[in-house]
Amino acid sequence: MSQKNNIDLDKEYKAAFDKISKLKKAVAPDVMLKFYAYYKQANFGNKFSFNSGLDVRSAFKFNAWMQLNGMTVEDAKKEYIKLAKTI
Repeated sequence: MSQKNNIDLDKEYKAAFDKISKLKKAVAPDVMLKFYAYYKQANFGNKFSFNSGLDVRSAFKFNAWMQLNGMTVEDAKKEYIKLAKTI
C-alpha cells in the first residue's frame, strides 16, 4: 500500500473511530465486540495481551480479537470503517 493510501486510510479510520466513540444510541453487543476486535487488531496487530481480569466480558472481548489473528492492520482498519458505515 502506498504512503498516500496509508495516510488516507488512517484519516478515514480515525474519522470512523471518532464517529463510533461519540455515538449516543446503543449498539448491539455483538457489533460492539466487532468494533473492539477491529480496533485492537488495527492498533496492536497480533500482539495479544489479556490482563483485564477474569470477567466474562473481558473473555468475550479477548476472544473476538483472537479471531482476527493474522489480519493485517490495514484490513482491520478497512473492516472497522465498513462496519462504522452501517451504524
